Amino acid sequence: MIVQFLLEQWLLVAGLAICLVLLFFHESRRGGRSVTPHQLVALVNGQQAAVIDLREPAEFRKGHIVDAINLPFAKLEERWTELESRSDHPIIFVDRMGQHASAAGKRAAAKGLKQVYRLGGGIMEWQNAQLPLVKE
Repeated sequence: MIVQFLLEQWLLVAGLAICLVLLFFHESRRGGRSVTPHQLVALVNGQQAAVIDLREPAEFRKGHIVDAINLPFAKLEERWTELESRSDHPIIFVDRMGQHASAAGKRAAAKGLKQVYRLGGGIMEWQNAQLPLVKE
């Protein structure tokens, strides 16, 4: 029955699929462009991007990207002025796996920051690329 409907209404089904893909694409871009670990390195080296690590301090101390600033996701609003002072350069949000970075990117874009990025896959992707972490 469902297969018959899909075959008969293929135009509607195709339209729905296109709308869903476009919605997903739009929502993923609102949180800032996703960058790879190597693109992050290029942004830091070429444009003095600020790396904002959204993990909790204990997790941050276990290993973080060189010169990353620890600004826990839960304290993002109260420490917002730290981000605004860096708005001249790109800001790259990093977390454990990418969930909070997207939400932080959306907040930053909504508050007017223009150059917002997020590390796709978070610190886990950084480690998978076998790039170094600073441990305290």
